[in-house]
Amino acid sequence: MTEQSFTFDGRPVAFRSGQSLGAALTAAGVRSWRTTRADGRPRGLFCGIGVCFDCLLVVDGRPNERACLQPAAAGMQVESQEGTGHGHLEV
Repeated sequence: MTEQSFTFDGRPVAFRSGQSLGAALTAAGVRSWRTTRADGRPRGLFCGIGVCFDCLLVVDGRPNERACLQPAAAGMQVESQEGTGHGHLEV
């Protein structure tokens, strides 16, 4: 079986078929990938079922994707998210 991977902040992360991005990142030792808007505090998986929104990240250029619900796919470009994920739009 060929190992599948996506990139997270420029480095490859292996995953097993059926894993969410959050599960793959956690298995790779990554515990946080977002900072809060107000205080810049680190966040990662918390509820694991899509309720809390702590695990938001940028997937293929789309901010605010929940890592716990997004299935991992080969070739995805995944990035950490700062605040709302729309910082590039701020004036």
